[in-house]
Amino acid sequence: MRFVILFWLLCFSLQVQARTFEHQPLTELLQQTVHTLPGGHATAVDYRLLQQQQGQLEAYLASLSAVDADIFKQWPAADRLAFLLNAYNAWTLQLILTAYPKVDSIKDLGTLFQSPWKKRFIPLLGKNRSLDEIEHDMIRGSGDFNEPRIHFAVNCASIGCPALREEAYNAEILEQQLEQQTLRFLSDRSRNLATDERLQLSAIFKWYKEDFQQPWRDSRSLASFLLRYAQALQLDERQQQQLAAGKLPISFLDYDWRLNAVAQ
Repeated sequence: MRFVILFWLLCFSLQVQARTFEHQPLTELLQQTVHTLPGGHATAVDYRLLQQQQGQLEAYLASLSAVDADIFKQWPAADRLAFLLNAYNAWTLQLILTAYPKVDSIKDLGTLFQSPWKKRFIPLLGKNRSLDEIEHDMIRGSGDFNEPRIHFAVNCASIGCPALREEAYNAEILEQQLEQQTLRFLSDRSRNLATDERLQLSAIFKWYKEDFQQPWRDSRSLASFLLRYAQALQLDERQQQQLAAGKLPISFLDYDWRLNAVAQ
């Protein structure tokens, strides 16, 4: 009888894990420590306050680490993507805290031979992983998602990055969240700017151009992706026609790697 009870308790536990993952603790932490900057396009992090609440962050990270890889594979794609986006952002915050306040840029946390994104300090789904592995292998390289808007959701703790969202990503509203992140980034004239002569874009579009050239909905190129968001970019009719015809020159802005910290 005891064996039967334990068996069913185990089955129930696996079913609960298989259905969903609770990201509310991360949302509560982000709502307290992430400040929306004027205009709403960018955010800054109160790392001093986050440092005081590091125990809450570490408890959330421990809950991520406790997820079984086989259970993870059973989740719907939206649940898996939300999980990985939150994991990337939360462990990036943890990495900054290892050196804060003596850090001006996440790049300071690398070495001559290893970038901070290649450090294997993340126990996740049965392996020690790096930030690069989460982004480039598990998200971009998995073949499971085909979602260029992830580039506006992952945050590298830098001013040049798309905003760190003020809440965790959640499978039930992930489509809405990704679209909002895309619009707020493309509407930011300090990162993406159209002039009479050219379209000046964030370096993200140079580094990951291939992701925006993959078939995604009705988009098949960087130009067609950008045309979906012509209003956010404030492209007039002439500029849209030039972009569609490949006649609007595109250049890429320098990336600002300074820490995305609130002014103290």
